[in-house]
Amino acid sequence: MLKFCTLFNTTYLSRGIAMYNSLAQHAEDFHLYIFAFDDYCFDVLTKMALKNASIISLYTFENDRLLAIKDDRTAGEYCWTCASSTIKYCMEKYALDHCTYIDADLLFFSNPACLIDEMGEKSVLITPHRYTPRYDQSMTSGIYCVQFMTFKNTPAGMEVLNWWVDACMEWCYNRFEDNKFGDQKYLDDWTTRFDTVHVLKNIGGGVAPWNVQQYEFATKEKQVKGKELGTQAFFNLVFYHFHDFQYITGDAYRLSSPGYFLHRKVARHIYKPYTKALSIAEAEIYKVNAEKTAHELSEDNIWIKLKMRKYVLFTVLGYYKNFHSKRSLEYGFLSRRTFRFN
Repeated sequence: MLKFCTLFNTTYLSRGIAMYNSLAQHAEDFHLYIFAFDDYCFDVLTKMALKNASIISLYTFENDRLLAIKDDRTAGEYCWTCASSTIKYCMEKYALDHCTYIDADLLFFSNPACLIDEMGEKSVLITPHRYTPRYDQSMTSGIYCVQFMTFKNTPAGMEVLNWWVDACMEWCYNRFEDNKFGDQKYLDDWTTRFDTVHVLKNIGGGVAPWNVQQYEFATKEKQVKGKELGTQAFFNLVFYHFHDFQYITGDAYRLSSPGYFLHRKVARHIYKPYTKALSIAEAEIYKVNAEKTAHELSEDNIWIKLKMRKYVLFTVLGYYKNFHSKRSLEYGFLSRRTFRFN
């Protein structure tokens, strides 16, 4: 059985459920430990009675060390601080032989078992950002991404995990300082600091806005297939990291930061399934509690409205750069017939 853990609050509730559903669809045997970071999130998740999940409240999870530093960190920084501790909590509380931390804004397109199997005898798995050169942020954000990390409950694995927990307790902030950034840049030297760390080679794990420009995608027999443009190597997409995806007022989405170029094929083969998954998750949440929106709602598209040409393009085509209307993604505005994609 594959064991995973994640953490999120109400703002990421629909994303978290979409991620869980994708695991349920593709992983043959798994369990997900969800750390609910506010009371509403915990209440909804408990009522949903997810078959392959255990819901852990923030009150149950927090320890004296975390509570002592909580007020010194923003909500986001505190989540980063806690990520390593959630893994340790699961390993110790539930006596797990391994645990994989996953960000709530991932979606799985195939079984992630192949990623964990790649570790072999190593006790820790980390995933590189694989930045497209023009988006390379390795110096400030780190070579590796916390998005998907596996630790085995071995002396070697726990040595790395405990080191990371202690480091995050001492310093974990949303700024670059003394070669540190959040919980993430600590990973930069792990392959030399420790001898049990494996760097993921499968490029199907960890596709994201900062590297997706290196690939071309198509959907064949319900499987999203990728091709690395530099090597022409084919691969199955295992998971995509929907970093900086936003719900926008007026039934629209911002797929990611406008600074990242996202090809329309990426919107069709990757983001369209994601928005459908989010809609399904929202409907499931609504069935148990309709009192509160299970995601953020940004007005980040205001700059489009201030520029008439951009607004006309957005209205007519259903998208402008990384801003897409809900209709364009879910109801065929991005279909091959409409735009005659190759």
